[in-house]
Amino acid sequence: MKIKEVVSALELFAPLPLQESYDNAGLQLGLTETEVSGALLCLDVTEEMVDEAVEKGCNLIVSHHPLIFHKLNRITEDDFVQRIVMKAIRRNITIVSMHTNLDNARGGVNFKMADKLGLTDADFFASRTIEGVVCGSGVIGSLSEPLSAERFIQKLKDVFHVSCAQCNHLLSRPIRRVALCGGAGSFLLEDAVKANADAFVTGEMHYHEFFGHDDEIQIAVIGHYQSEQYTNEIFKSIIEERCPEVRCFLTQINTNPIIYL
Repeated sequence: MKIKEVVSALELFAPLPLQESYDNAGLQLGLTETEVSGALLCLDVTEEMVDEAVEKGCNLIVSHHPLIFHKLNRITEDDFVQRIVMKAIRRNITIVSMHTNLDNARGGVNFKMADKLGLTDADFFASRTIEGVVCGSGVIGSLSEPLSAERFIQKLKDVFHVSCAQCNHLLSRPIRRVALCGGAGSFLLEDAVKANADAFVTGEMHYHEFFGHDDEIQIAVIGHYQSEQYTNEIFKSIIEERCPEVRCFLTQINTNPIIYL
């Protein structure tokens, strides 16, 4: 099977037109007519990730975050992106990224978060239609049983392996309806309120965005990496279903650049 067939399977699940205008999802570098020897699945592409691909005999890396996000005027060793590009080319590694198109797709990043939390009836909120495809940047669903705010935050910490969460004042009422947006999702906070969510979970928010919502909705910010860490499982399920002969590996590298001391 050729790399382009794997790419087609991924893009069939999360079509590129679903990506946001600022994004650069899709093929990042490399050849797609080559026969695929294996796929390494990850959140971020680093130099260590290229080394891991080589070690596992993979000539394809599928990442969530694009390696090349901004225009490259030259390829040198001046920064880490350029060094990764050079290393991948030397090692004949093809890199493909499924970013905001996977965020916005049904069954994508936010549905995976909902699944990990055990939410029922998960679906888009603030949905839209792009080229005939219904999509959305966030998902809302219900816990099987209401939880106190304190127990809900502990559940988040357990499920997403979070050492701490940034929250507003804890709600006094039980939490059942939960809105989710992986990564930097604060732009959906007001939509979550309008959707009558009891809690809003995302990866990043700015300081001032926490104000004005006490007793209205429970905000829980768990970290960008932590919120999207299970994305590679989506890639694995897509490839195993549609390209079953392709060897898939979930990376063993934690690429979170933020540490908690």
